[in-house]
Amino acid sequence: MISFPVYLFDIDGTLLDSAADICGAIQQALEGHVAEPPPLEYLRRFVGYHLDVCFLDALPNYSRQQLDELIQIYRTAYPARGHASTRCYPGVAEALQSLGGRKGTATTKGTPTTRVILDQFGLLPYFDHVQGTDGFPCKPEPDVILRSLAALGATPGECLFVGDSAADMEAGRRAGVRTCAVRYGYGNFEDMARWDPDYWISDLGELCR
Repeated sequence: MISFPVYLFDIDGTLLDSAADICGAIQQALEGHVAEPPPLEYLRRFVGYHLDVCFLDALPNYSRQQLDELIQIYRTAYPARGHASTRCYPGVAEALQSLGGRKGTATTKGTPTTRVILDQFGLLPYFDHVQGTDGFPCKPEPDVILRSLAALGATPGECLFVGDSAADMEAGRRAGVRTCAVRYGYGNFEDMARWDPDYWISDLGELCR
């Protein structure tokens, strides 16, 4: 068992397999701007990063105004999909229920969206605090982790942060928390390994065993 007083979790690629809905909404936003929207498998690599990263990869010459327009289209398209193609990873609810300590989130989604999707999949009751990225820098900056810790009244030394991407691992290192990389998400293993995660797991239940 990997025991800590506080656990923080990334959402997409860690608790929920949400790439189909996220990437589908990105494809919708890009329609009419590129000859052919990139395939879902290509777009998965951008899950968890700021939308600028993805849109600039497809449209490197776009201005700030043009990028903001694409982001607004995405923010309309994503919730309109109703998370119909999103699923909990196997064993997530059981692991969250069994895991001791206080639990919070540290995700690139905004807080209101995070609360909605956690509630939809029956995960909201397991969390003591829900923290999204609301008007401050996204991961790999450490801000969302530090905000969640502050809300929980916890110190970095008390915390394990669980995520699936190099951005998660970097943010965790910069925040001064212990990190746990999941092998089943969207991240590149070599990129994550460069940040020397303290733990690697193949399913969330390993935190409890």
